Amino acid sequence: MTIREQIEYQEHRRLNPLAAFSDRSAGRPVPYEPDENDVRTAYQRDCDRIVHCKAFRRLMHKTQVFLRPEGDHYRTRMTHTLEVSRIARTITRALGLNEDLSEAIALGHDLGHTPFGHAGESALSDCLGVEFCHNEQSLRVVDVLANNGEGLNLTHEVRLGILGHTGPHIPKTLEGQVVRWADRIAYINHDIDDAIRAGVLTNEDIPRSISHVLGGNHSQRIDTLVCDIILTSREAGAIVFTPAVETALNDLRSFMFDRVYRNPTVKGEERKAKDMLRRMYAHYYAHPEDLPEDFQPQMSFDGLERTVCDYIAGMTDKYAVDKFTEIFTPTGWNIR
Repeated sequence: MTIREQIEYQEHRRLNPLAAFSDRSAGRPVPYEPDENDVRTAYQRDCDRIVHCKAFRRLMHKTQVFLRPEGDHYRTRMTHTLEVSRIARTITRALGLNEDLSEAIALGHDLGHTPFGHAGESALSDCLGVEFCHNEQSLRVVDVLANNGEGLNLTHEVRLGILGHTGPHIPKTLEGQVVRWADRIAYINHDIDDAIRAGVLTNEDIPRSISHVLGGNHSQRIDTLVCDIILTSREAGAIVFTPAVETALNDLRSFMFDRVYRNPTVKGEERKAKDMLRRMYAHYYAHPEDLPEDFQPQMSFDGLERTVCDYIAGMTDKYAVDKFTEIFTPTGWNIR
């Protein structure tokens, strides 16, 4: 057997029968046949394709919650993605599921996020007249936009896991369902940590009814949530929490919306960010010749609206500010 085949054989020996086995993938949009020198399974290959794409690297310069914070320790989309990946791998390993699949989904789940976080989503929704959903854009990135417009040609299971990490579509694989919960576990808890760092919250602000169930600090909450979903799911054969812990998690999420996600102090700059992106969209829509050269051909088959949306959605926070300045801020007259 090749090294890849040995790894696939070991998966069948050690993984839960409910796991998604690499050699049973439903395939890729463009069929791919590994050769005898291929040492990676299908899901390992997907992880590598995501990590090496430009959209993944841009995550390090995209807002999580706090817009362009001046401290070094606030989360970005990149650090959020890595935290989701680690939580998902811990859960899938304990459940005997396919860690490589969960990792690939986690690494790709936020590739379609706009600059300035959900403020950017809201701005593009206004511009398009329909809801812009970052999970759908993440799938578009890996299917169409990455790799110079050729896409990453990922497996069916990874693609639908990315699409289903939020929103109405629930992934069919248990690994995809794990990532869906790992995303929520990660962002709620690290957003609390960042809000405390920013002076917006203290640990004592979290209702005691929640702390009594989940724990009184960052580490305890994550440990409670991860251990609960593992132990409960092992008994149920599905990815579930105990009712008490799921209720506490949902209550904590509601608390965060009330105290942080809608907090005027936290969101004080969002109005400016939204206005900036809306103005940029209007400019490029009126002047498509200003779009970068590599976006020009896209207009012929995707249309102007979609092309402008893809360009702006792919921007980092800093790049968006720089392009806005370039377009709308006059520069000094240079006399030689």
